[in-house]
Amino acid sequence: MRITKAVKQQMLELLEQHYQHTTTALQYSTPFELLIAVILSAQCTDVRVNIITTRMFPQYNTPDRILELGQAGLEEEIRDCGLFRSKAKNIIATCQILCHEYSGQVPDTFEELIKLPGVGRKTANVLLSQLFGIPAIAVDTHVFRVANRLKLATGDTPLAVEQGLMRAIPRDKWGDAHHWLIWHGRKICKAASPACTICPLQLLCPSSKVKSN
Repeated sequence: MRITKAVKQQMLELLEQHYQHTTTALQYSTPFELLIAVILSAQCTDVRVNIITTRMFPQYNTPDRILELGQAGLEEEIRDCGLFRSKAKNIIATCQILCHEYSGQVPDTFEELIKLPGVGRKTANVLLSQLFGIPAIAVDTHVFRVANRLKLATGDTPLAVEQGLMRAIPRDKWGDAHHWLIWHGRKICKAASPACTICPLQLLCPSSKVKSN
């Protein structure tokens, strides 16, 4: 099947039908908590991050409290997270910037966010969309895989896929579609063994392993 603009629209409609009420799986109650959770989520599952933050946030959920904890103390708090030493270093540096330049608040522009240690393009886009309602598409491993398999957007880099998705998806749905693609990747379009036989997009997907009649 040729993946036309109309086919992409059908794909998006089906994704919205199945995942329209989804949001981030990370647990948080303040913008700063989400910032820390997303930094921790790099190369770590959301389930693991939630275990760590549920343990940590009751005491250490502001920049000044984390700075009081110190890098060594923070490393102990997040030791069961992948890359915990480098993440602790980045979080401490980010907390210092937030305290010194933003009165402890999370900035709300892409340019300011990506200057924070541990915050790259994906993390900044998650925060802009989730916290501030600013249209953005964050491309994680799930979004990258699903977009390429569906040919909603193709590319060898997350940036190329992000740009392709921005062209394929109406701007007012960027933030929501980010979650649709993530959950589709987690539930059905898995990396090693995609469940094509139960996929609602199986008749449209160019990568489907289901044979059509």
